[in-house]
Amino acid sequence: MMRALWAGVSGLTNHQTRMDVLGNNIANVNTTGFKKGRVNFQDMLSQTLSGAAKPTDEVGGVNPQQVGLGMMVSTIDTIHTQGALQSTGVMTDVALQGNGFFVLKAGDRSYYTRNGAFGLDKVGTLANPANGMRVQGWMAQTVGGQTFVNTSAETNDLVIPVGSKDPAKATADVWFACNLDKRTPEIPPGATAQALQEGTWQTSFDVFDSFGRAHKLQVNFSKVPGVANRWRAEAQVDPAATAPTNTRVEVGAANNADNAFFADFDNLGSLAAIRDAQGDLLNAGDLQVQVSFDVPETTVPAGQAGPVRQTFNLNLGRVGAYRDAITQFAETSSTKAVRQDGYTMGYLESFKIDQAGVITGVYSNGTNRTIGQIAIGSFTNPGGLEKAGENTYVVSNNSGDANIGPSGTAGKGKVIAGTLEMSNVDLAEQFTDMIVTQRGFQASSRTITTSDQMLQELLTLKR
Repeated sequence: MMRALWAGVSGLTNHQTRMDVLGNNIANVNTTGFKKGRVNFQDMLSQTLSGAAKPTDEVGGVNPQQVGLGMMVSTIDTIHTQGALQSTGVMTDVALQGNGFFVLKAGDRSYYTRNGAFGLDKVGTLANPANGMRVQGWMAQTVGGQTFVNTSAETNDLVIPVGSKDPAKATADVWFACNLDKRTPEIPPGATAQALQEGTWQTSFDVFDSFGRAHKLQVNFSKVPGVANRWRAEAQVDPAATAPTNTRVEVGAANNADNAFFADFDNLGSLAAIRDAQGDLLNAGDLQVQVSFDVPETTVPAGQAGPVRQTFNLNLGRVGAYRDAITQFAETSSTKAVRQDGYTMGYLESFKIDQAGVITGVYSNGTNRTIGQIAIGSFTNPGGLEKAGENTYVVSNNSGDANIGPSGTAGKGKVIAGTLEMSNVDLAEQFTDMIVTQRGFQASSRTITTSDQMLQELLTLKR
């Protein structure tokens, strides 16, 4: 009799625990990155009334007789299934699609979370604005002019240098492309101004010095009389400037006395060779003309006689190439500079985060710079993590150590910027579980009341 009472009590107690977990799930249905809990039961020890007997020659075997002593909670699991992603449009909001956790730090202690509702503090540190925990990752490094992120290094705080300056860069390369019209008339000696204008194709493009000042690069193309498929080009930086512009086609060679060079085309319309006025020739690989000009208002280094000169490469294309090169066909001339790599000084205006978690700064001068990369932690047994409150987890004895690396590697999910991961709680499932839990609780209470009635009947036998 008493066994039934205590079995009923265990049913009440443990169904109440299950109800507590369900209540917590429902309460967190709108909690960002929340992972639902699940309660599993198991039976308690059983009292053996008689043991099992093996078969003999006369009779068969006998099964054991055992009376159960109730039930108990076996596990309360955290279910780490993917939650739905909700777009927010906030550039500091990030979500993980797949496995893994964002890594946060408070002092020297590490925490892990699926809640990517981050923001910037007053010094630009990417952090959780609810508790100040700092998001971990790797800051970009610049070595030898090359910027990269070393994801094998120890993680550190991610700082977005809002309002920082990107220094100006002098133009080092200018790229030409498109076409020179083969039908362009040749310019004979003593030609009129109108003939000179009709026979010259003029292009202009801005290039930059080390201060970020723009200079007008003007290149005039005209056909060479009496020489098939040859064009004469004159390069001039700041045409109104008194300082000369010089060209050369061979690295290390002396500059021309003037700013002219020649481009030769083959019978198929592709570039075949370039040469300067002093006879230096290039007829293989990438064809470049080096252009030099004076940078005004600069301090002349000690020991240098003349003004500071800046040199950049005029890239005309590869021998025999049609793509990204100048050509000569009987079509309207369109040869122009398509791009150059110099720019003015700029300020960091915004930033963006890609699927690899790489944070790229966007500057007012049109440049993009890698700032850092968000670190992702993964675990052999994420269900073994301990909840630490505030949507965070900490490592336990059964979770395994964190494997920290970039997203998309070693089973880690990808980062989706401008979104947040919602709770994975399904209300329909929780309400159904609540009904089942309530019925189990009621049934256990009936066990107690029925056992009590049986005890009452037993006590009245003496009357």
